[in-house]
Amino acid sequence: MFVDSHCHINFPELAARLPEIMRSMAQNQITHALCACVNLPDFPKVLAIAEQYPNVYASVGVHPNYKKTVEPDIKTIVKLADHPKVVAIGEAGLDYYRHQGDLEWQRKRFRTQIRAAKECGKPLIIHARQAPDDTLRIMREEGAGTDKGGPGGVMHCFTDTLEMAEAAMDMGFYISFSGVVTYKATRELQEVARQIPLERMLIETDAPYLSPEPNRGKDNEPANLRFVARRIAELKKIPINRVGRATSENFFNLFKIVQPQPNV
Repeated sequence: MFVDSHCHINFPELAARLPEIMRSMAQNQITHALCACVNLPDFPKVLAIAEQYPNVYASVGVHPNYKKTVEPDIKTIVKLADHPKVVAIGEAGLDYYRHQGDLEWQRKRFRTQIRAAKECGKPLIIHARQAPDDTLRIMREEGAGTDKGGPGGVMHCFTDTLEMAEAAMDMGFYISFSGVVTYKATRELQEVARQIPLERMLIETDAPYLSPEPNRGKDNEPANLRFVARRIAELKKIPINRVGRATSENFFNLFKIVQPQPNV
């Protein structure tokens, strides 16, 4: 059993063939998925998919790469999050790779979403790219972590250093690995994945992006999660079913979802 903790099956590349996507998930033992929101205008589509499929959950938030979009405020985020299928706030965070110059608008948006998460008590999905210091600083200043009574959450699609991962874990956050960990050139990230304890780890596809080996270059989908799990298992020298079991339990615990009981 595997759980895709972060995907975008509402994006056009996948939404057009959603029944096929869901069948392929089931065939590859991907039992659940979280469809992550990236901007408020798209939230109704994200929520509609979560409402249609019992094993799909949703988040609400605004990605740092969307500069010209509806700006979130705490009241709106909290209101939209008041739904049983909405289990997280985000994806929120900082991205200094795609945007340069004065990025205070990103930092302000990040703070807003942390405050919304604290108000509604739902964990954060954090996007951090080439912004480790500011990301951690704002998380600490806003009390995002469970160590300060905050909601905690997950560092999505983690590609940073072990030091950043450890700092985030100290705040009670999980670390999520995507198909990037399967790439030959990401040896440093593979070492990070090897050292992160299973009890603090999630796995994801970030579909339709970041297809793992051997499907790199093609549109990604949740069914490909097995390749991420397999690489983690290889790095840790443990059975793949142990990776699946641990990361699935972590998903259900973090997002406060009742874990399905196995058939006996």
